[in-house]
Formats: sequence, structure tokens, C-alpha cells
Amino acid sequence: MAGIEVSGVARAFGDVHAVREATFTVEPGHVAGLIGPNGAGKTTLLLMLATLLRPDAGTIRIAGFDPVAEPREVRARTGWMPDLLGAWASLTVREALVASARLYGMSRQHAASRAVELIDLVDLAPLADRQTRVLSRGQKQRLSLARALVHDPEVLLLDEPASGLDPAARASLRALVRRLAAEGRTVLVSSHVLAELEEMADQAVYLAGGTTAAADDIARAERATRDWRIRSLDPERLRAALGAAGWAEASRVDNLGAIVPIAAEEDAAALLAHLVGAGVPVSSFAPAVGDLEHVFLDLSRGGEDRS
Repeated sequence: MAGIEVSGVARAFGDVHAVREATFTVEPGHVAGLIGPNGAGKTTLLLMLATLLRPDAGTIRIAGFDPVAEPREVRARTGWMPDLLGAWASLTVREALVASARLYGMSRQHAASRAVELIDLVDLAPLADRQTRVLSRGQKQRLSLARALVHDPEVLLLDEPASGLDPAARASLRALVRRLAAEGRTVLVSSHVLAELEEMADQAVYLAGGTTAAADDIARAERATRDWRIRSLDPERLRAALGAAGWAEASRVDNLGAIVPIAAEEDAAALLAHLVGAGVPVSSFAPAVGDLEHVFLDLSRGGEDRS
């Protein structure tokens, strides 16, 4: 059984069609990145998955249950972390987690022990008995994640979880999300930081104009010409070698090296072999952006040929 199944889902607010047609599946043990520009419908979609909005059309199943017909079953199995979540300013971190656990029907003893586990999990032990009003944005995000995990859900819906986190906390978040998926949970993460998703997600759902990208469009975007960045200890020799290989007009140079549009990895391998053979001291040779960003940008352009 899939952790998340979405088929033909739509939702409008008056004449504004926030989500027009969303279809995708995420299996247990997988992390899916929900990717799209501002206004694409990502948060609206997440709210429907979390039982907080009713779709106008289509079907949703969360761990096999319908968020419209069986909201209690879905909420019992879903951890929902919105982009911004009130933190009960007068409560301490510990009290906030105990209160959240009690809302899921846990006994006081069980709630207290679960709070201890989660405080350690999200690295908030030094702040456990401080009121949540003193927490920074990043610390509140970690508390919000702990609250989403309080009832040990099968499915996690995370909206911009890395917002406000420092680099060390982002790295910890990536490791934690992968660990949660390895334990068999289904995770859907919405984020504008595609570099974060690149290291976290093993599949992607691309949403634009309220519509998820079709599989064949994604496959075409993956094969589209992309920029590769080349750095060398000898920029002048690099320019000369690119010219000799016929790349002079296509490439451009900035303060970080040369950018060359390359159609396929086989072409990239051939160019690298040429540069090394020409005696160019290459210090870096890699795609200029990650795979997710490459596909997202190509889909956003409508797949126009850049070669």
C-alpha cells in the first residue's frame, strides 16, 4: 500500500484555481520533494493531504485512508509540519510537546517520556524548560518537527522544514529525514531550497500552475542540455582548449570558471578527456546545478531547447 496516493486532485478558491490537477504516489520508505514556484499550489495540496482542506475533485489516500471520509484515521497516521506553527508562547518546550502528545490521547506518563525522546531527537535539550517565546525561528522549526512526530506517524508532510535553520541544523535535518524514511515512513517535503532536497529526496513531484508534471515531461527535462561548470588552475589554457574543441562560442566565463552547455553525459566525458589530454589542470568539472534544479528550470521554461 502506498503511503500517499493522489489522483486528479483539484481545489479552487472562487475563480482562483490553486490546484488544477495533481497526480502522484509516494511509497513507504521514500522521501519525495514537492517542488514548484511561489503560487504553484504546494501549500494548498499539503493542506488537502493533511485533512485541512477538502478537494473539489479527485481522490487522496493517506496510508490507505481518505482524508475527507476518514479524517480521524488520516490524522492518527500523519505528522503535519506547516511552514509556520503557533508555539504556545507561555509553555516551555517540554510542556508544548506533552500537550501535543496528550491531544493524541497519550497518558501523562507516556506523553512525558515521548517529550524527552523528541527533545533529544531535535537537539532542543538546552532549551527544554524555556518558554517557547524565547526560541529563534530555527529553534521553533525544530519544535514544530518534534510536534509532528509526537504520535509516531506513518506519513510526514513537511512544509519548508529547513526555513530558519543554520547549516549545522540543516545537515542534521537531512540526516533525520532520511532516517525516518529508512524506518518505513512516507515523507513529502516542500522546499524552495532545492540543494537541500537534492540530498534528502529520492523522488520529486513537480508542481506548476496547480498541475503536476507528467512523467514523460520530466524524463525529457532530465535529458535536456544543461550547463556544466569547469574550473582550472590555468584559465587561459582552459579557454584555449575549449576553443580548440569547438566550444569557444557556446561557453562563457565568469569568476568561478567556464560554463559550457552540454547535451549528454557522454559529451561531458569526451570534453573532460580532451581537456586533460590538452594538459589543462582541471580542478572541478561538474553540472552547474543539481538534478532537481535542472529539471525544475527546464520545466519552468516549457522545455525550450537551450542548445
